[in-house]
Amino acid sequence: MNLTELCQQVIAVAKNAGAFIRAEAGTFDRSKIEHKGLNDLVSYVDKQAEQIIVEGLQKILPDSGFITEEGTVQEKHEVYNWVIDPLDGTTNFIHGVPVFCVSIGLIERDEVILGVVYEVNKDECFYATKGNGAFLNGESISVTDIPELAGSLMVTGYPYTDFGRLPDYLQMLGDFMGKSHGVRRLGSAAADLAYVACGRFEGFFEYNLKPWDVAAGVIIVREAGGRVTDFRGGGEPVFGQELLATNKLIHEEASRLILKYWDKTEK
Repeated sequence: MNLTELCQQVIAVAKNAGAFIRAEAGTFDRSKIEHKGLNDLVSYVDKQAEQIIVEGLQKILPDSGFITEEGTVQEKHEVYNWVIDPLDGTTNFIHGVPVFCVSIGLIERDEVILGVVYEVNKDECFYATKGNGAFLNGESISVTDIPELAGSLMVTGYPYTDFGRLPDYLQMLGDFMGKSHGVRRLGSAAADLAYVACGRFEGFFEYNLKPWDVAAGVIIVREAGGRVTDFRGGGEPVFGQELLATNKLIHEEASRLILKYWDKTEK
């Protein structure tokens, strides 16, 4: 399998879905929102974009399975599985906040080997394949060389469930804000990870994420020279509950700060 050639084909699929999403953004009817939960929304745009992606990927790599957010296909393959979020940042999309992405990752057994994150409104395509570096619109990207939190800009997200941890999590955010240049919240984990990879942020942390939120972004950060783990600095976070992604240099410092608060609520 030539991953570089495959990645270019996946980029075309992501941009095709992105064009559909962009066209729908101008005419979207909020009455067509569906609620998976009070603050976990889905629309026909998510579902149709996922259908576009699945059909495109099936043509590219017929002998593969799918792990998808909206359930267009739930058919896992023994070796190769696509992990797809057709519209990461649905709530942003619905409310007219212009940060949302198409996220497509390819997993070989338990390892992500290809990732594409297409930020629709900025027409920015971040991508990486195992061992070949990370790119933004054809240009090589890398994480920053900021050595400590004191010079870092961080980004995070908030969970849709498990609000019992939120008081300690908010204390943690206050600590991060006091020790860094600040903490942002974009509303799209795929964008958060892509921005760490290209040096806009030094680190990203969040819990209760799903594989389709992060699979593509994880390999992009790693191929850009960053580090991605669980909060304790170990494990493979794609199928876990915690994720910390950094420029590598601030990783241990960020992990220590998180664990001051996370261990209080560990179940």
